Amino acid sequence: MAVTDIERGAMRHALSVAPNGPRGVNPQVGAVILSASGEILADGWHRGIGTPHAEVDALSKLTPDAARGATAIVTLEPCNHTGRTGPCSEALIAAGIARVVYAVADPGEDSAGGAQRLRDAGIDVDARVLEEDAAQLLESWLTVQRLGRPHVTVKWAQSLDGRAAATDGTSKWITGPAARADVHRRRAQADAIVAGTGTVLADDPALTARNESGELFPQQPLPVVIGSRAIPDAAAVRRHPRSVVQYDGGLAEALDDLARRGVQRVFVEGGPTLASAFVRDGLADEILTYVAPVLIGGDRLALGDIGVATISQARRLTVAAVHHLGDDLLVITNPTGESEN
Repeated sequence: MAVTDIERGAMRHALSVAPNGPRGVNPQVGAVILSASGEILADGWHRGIGTPHAEVDALSKLTPDAARGATAIVTLEPCNHTGRTGPCSEALIAAGIARVVYAVADPGEDSAGGAQRLRDAGIDVDARVLEEDAAQLLESWLTVQRLGRPHVTVKWAQSLDGRAAATDGTSKWITGPAARADVHRRRAQADAIVAGTGTVLADDPALTARNESGELFPQQPLPVVIGSRAIPDAAAVRRHPRSVVQYDGGLAEALDDLARRGVQRVFVEGGPTLASAFVRDGLADEILTYVAPVLIGGDRLALGDIGVATISQARRLTVAAVHHLGDDLLVITNPTGESEN
């Protein structure tokens, strides 16, 4: 059965309610129950660990048998496993749902297979409806599921000629207030913000997320420092609302531990050395480059050695977006995993 415009509209509605649920170990998922005539009977979202999933949340708002013959629209494939709650696929079957439309397939080893379970029960199933929109919402959770580590955004600010600082090491401020405000907004969306000990000792960053008035956002990312050098007791990061976590080294090991702590989104802005290490090790999922229309010259490059010895090894990037922020540009790219050949 072909996906209808009404079903696509319902998927947009499901995507709009999904962020009502908290970010965390579980994905933000939205669901809509449509009557046979295309009327929205109920919507729902996952409200956190141990609570009913989005499909069950939506079904709970209906009287018994009200969902019989209806269509369920879900942003993520209904799960097929028993954890703190039962399988959503079984709940949909028990409710008498006749058709299920979902956006993104569940990549989990234990939770996948819901679509096939529904088909085996005689339910009509369609997939990949508004998949790109749903994947963007679920981006960090999908990275954790597929790679076993948090989704990593690497950020740096640079002059038009690619410098991160002047010859004397000064770098405040290369970009303007609009760009800096954008950085803090993105920090607030992260679960952890990462810097190297070199940056902590040289620049004394607070690793907080602040609004344009300088006040802390209610949600603060976990401050993380990479490197073996001691962090002074008087360092600004020691006054962070959350206790700083430090790793001696080993980026992959640090990310593994952060994943175990429930961190899904990591924001890296620890200077050229740390940024280069994440890129070199293939651990950058997204790169934010803030470019200011100034020339600095010198050897203080925004990015160092990333393991490229010849042009055929150059790291390929896909441009996802370009934004004007005052006089500055923000270029958002994603590594393709390919070299120029």
